[in-house]
Amino acid sequence: MKIIDGTNAVMGRLASYAAKQALLGEDVVILNCEKVIITGNRKNILEEFNFQRTKIGSGQKGPKHSRIPYMIVKRAIRGMLSHRQGRGKAAFQRIKCYENVPEMYKDAKKIVSSKEKKGKFIEVEELRKGK
Repeated sequence: MKIIDGTNAVMGRLASYAAKQALLGEDVVILNCEKVIITGNRKNILEEFNFQRTKIGSGQKGPKHSRIPYMIVKRAIRGMLSHRQGRGKAAFQRIKCYENVPEMYKDAKKIVSSKEKKGKFIEVEELRKGK
């Protein structure tokens, strides 16, 4: 089982790593999803996210984008898997995402994939607020 601390981790890199490990058969747990960052211009990221949220497909069936931080991270991981059938579906079910750190993972050894970031970025928590 891989337990990953998402604090200051870049979302795309985190998602690709988690998807690859899940495809290899590992159970993947991602903690602190609200502190995962998305690199780029803050204004552009917010505009793109809000555009995707308001766009609803034919017959209002979807796709629907959540504002909950762990769901945003999980959807990014889903985009890197063939989640509808076979290996990808099984791999997606092996991935668990959490906000904060649940009691059962407090003392577990975690993979930390973050450094102090400089430059332009936004935390996933700020997408929830939409400001």
